[in-house]
Amino acid sequence: MKTHTVTVLLFFGLATGLIAQEGLPNILIQPYLQDATPNSIKIMWETSSGEESLVEYGLTTKLGKKAQGIAYGINFTASRIHEVKLEGLQRFTTYYYRVKTGKAVSEVFQFKTPPFADDHESFNIVAMSDMQKDHNQPDKWHEIANEGVIAYLKNNNDGTLSDHLALIMIPGDLVENGTKYEQWKNDFFNPAENLFSQVPLYPTPGNHEKNSQFYFNYFSLPENGTPAYAEHWWYKDYGNTRIIGLDSNSGYRDLKEQYQWLEKVLEETAANPNIDFVFAQLHHPHKSELWIPGEEESTGKVVQLLEKFSLVSGKPSLHFFGHTHGYSRGQSKDHKHLWINVASAGGAIDNWGEFEGRDYDEFTVTQDDYGFVLVEVDADVNDPKFTVKRISRGNDLNTHENKITDSITIYKNERKPATPKTISPNNNTVAITGTMLKAAAFSSSYKNAFHAASHWQISETESFEKPILDRWKQHENWYYLENRQKGDDLTDEPTERLKPNTTYFWRVRYRDQNLHWSDWSATAQFQTHN
Repeated sequence: MKTHTVTVLLFFGLATGLIAQEGLPNILIQPYLQDATPNSIKIMWETSSGEESLVEYGLTTKLGKKAQGIAYGINFTASRIHEVKLEGLQRFTTYYYRVKTGKAVSEVFQFKTPPFADDHESFNIVAMSDMQKDHNQPDKWHEIANEGVIAYLKNNNDGTLSDHLALIMIPGDLVENGTKYEQWKNDFFNPAENLFSQVPLYPTPGNHEKNSQFYFNYFSLPENGTPAYAEHWWYKDYGNTRIIGLDSNSGYRDLKEQYQWLEKVLEETAANPNIDFVFAQLHHPHKSELWIPGEEESTGKVVQLLEKFSLVSGKPSLHFFGHTHGYSRGQSKDHKHLWINVASAGGAIDNWGEFEGRDYDEFTVTQDDYGFVLVEVDADVNDPKFTVKRISRGNDLNTHENKITDSITIYKNERKPATPKTISPNNNTVAITGTMLKAAAFSSSYKNAFHAASHWQISETESFEKPILDRWKQHENWYYLENRQKGDDLTDEPTERLKPNTTYFWRVRYRDQNLHWSDWSATAQFQTHN
């Protein structure tokens, strides 16, 4: 367990409404789960006073076992945060527990320990962010957590919440102002206590956390990052998937130590036969279709490292982010890597047209809505895959009751479509005003595969080192409430104006909806008129 520092606030007149009654502790923040492994888990809670940090737990509601932990101060009041680590647990097993500080005793909750990778157990992850309080809709985070996540999983599965949700990823902006003590209880923990008491959560800091010591005191995250920057970056394994948390905030986003650490972790992950997928999270987007001012160049370095990892290892990856208050899903052109904005879980939506935006090639879907992302990891020993689903609650103009508005499945194993065949132009002469490149229809030996993208290139040399046309088109491009790719079957592409009396070479490759590229077509050529 880590040693926590006590944050001392200088303005003792701050009214929090949380000062305990004399001598009688009560639970301010219900128990929540941290840093789970197949054989251990950490349980934390906050009381108005009291040093006792006791967890009673067991395989049934009768409990029967006890574990003691530590208590430490959080602000100038008598309130205490408690942290207890349960050890010696059985893997992939349901446990019941309750917490106790003096006469303050919680209800009995339950959790499920993770499996080992070689158990090949499938599981679900929820990713969501930017639940900081919107004063125009102050209960939105409570709605997302309870009517969204909990209700969706309950309505679509038998059994308990912990049976069907392994962990929760939150890439930043948990509260409006991380330096305000009362916001952590009132605005973040209390609205989601039914969720956090049963499922471990793994946040990374956003700009609204303001690098506050409250953030680092409230969470007990894996301490396997760079020692001098404990809990700013870290990783956690669940089954066949490695979760990586990063800090994209000012003061940390440009630290070489973070990128050196990430490179080393990815190198080790590439060689680890037990890890099939990498899911990274950080707060700031590299590109944002709804809000260009929110973009952060340094996130591009993370994307490049993850792309390189996927290329070298053959293991798919993704990065979750927030900051822009809306959903976006994109993918790297040359790699099996997804870009996914998982907001907004409470913060005011960045509506279309409200801020400067841009239609980027990488993104196929952008929606100005509330909601969360569900990742279903299939740990099949022969053919592992994961499916990402956007579960939408809609927006002020168009509400949804947990509607799936986007979905994509990524396989670890390669499933190449057939190599496309060029049709025209081919060894003929065309006008300098341009021509239409035409290729044969998409084909794949895999069931249900369909044509999801085409990549066209024209060059003056057969090496294609410096193509004069390098165009990537996808089967859908939802931008500003319309599909800009509607009606494009992806088998033809117009060129731009060409040079006269010149020989050109062209080629194309096709991609399916699971991010598998075909090989490049055979190179065709054509000439232009004088």
